[in-house]
Amino acid sequence: MGKPDAEETFREVMTGELAAPATPFARAARDFVFGDVWSRPGLSRHDRRLVTLACVAAAGSPGPMEEQVHAALNSGDLDLATMLELVLHFAVYCGWPKGSELERVVGEQSARIARENGREPEPWPVLPNDGLGENDWEKRLARGEEVFKEINLLPGAPPRTSPYRQAGVLGFVFGHLWLRPGLTRRDRRILSISCVGTTGAPTPIRMHVTTALRSGDLTREELDEIVLQFAAYAGFATGAVLNEAVEAAAAASPA
Repeated sequence: MGKPDAEETFREVMTGELAAPATPFARAARDFVFGDVWSRPGLSRHDRRLVTLACVAAAGSPGPMEEQVHAALNSGDLDLATMLELVLHFAVYCGWPKGSELERVVGEQSARIARENGREPEPWPVLPNDGLGENDWEKRLARGEEVFKEINLLPGAPPRTSPYRQAGVLGFVFGHLWLRPGLTRRDRRILSISCVGTTGAPTPIRMHVTTALRSGDLTREELDEIVLQFAAYAGFATGAVLNEAVEAAAAASPA
């Protein structure tokens, strides 16, 4: 089978027409990013959207963020509810200010798509409080400790000795966020790896990559594809740190 047409892949991914490239950057974006990366097997388009959105939102790049959010929603690869759940997960791993900006863009692009299709933008639904999880704090913290161990494949959870650990890690991140139904656990693995990857912080990167592989939620081949998609949107220098973590995790894991 011949190489996929880069311009056709661009139209499918970005749901629009590609302007004639006039610079080396634009030609590379067409030929490599869309001709090589987006057209590869190994990850679904849904999975590649998760990686890409995390990268452009972490970079805080207004144009690419607007383009990628619009394309993800307009293509139907992600619906609005999934996108808003993505915003919450992203905010935890990349920071609330960046999460706030991403949600603003989601609102604008969702309204734009409605207008483009001759509809009035609809108000977002008010979410019921029963989706906020366990209301008994002791039960919630205990559940958070169990989920922490499940996700991180560790025999124990961190002690409740600081606000960060008690309220943040146990009470919210693992006592609530990872339990929410809007994304699969595999989706959350992909998002978490992409988010911590943008920080370049070796320890969180190694932890998330290793547990994703050892849990069976992601294969070595899928992680390799995530690295390539990530490098295309976050930069190859940052991608090299993520790639090293994948190689180390694979070397240390049973075949």
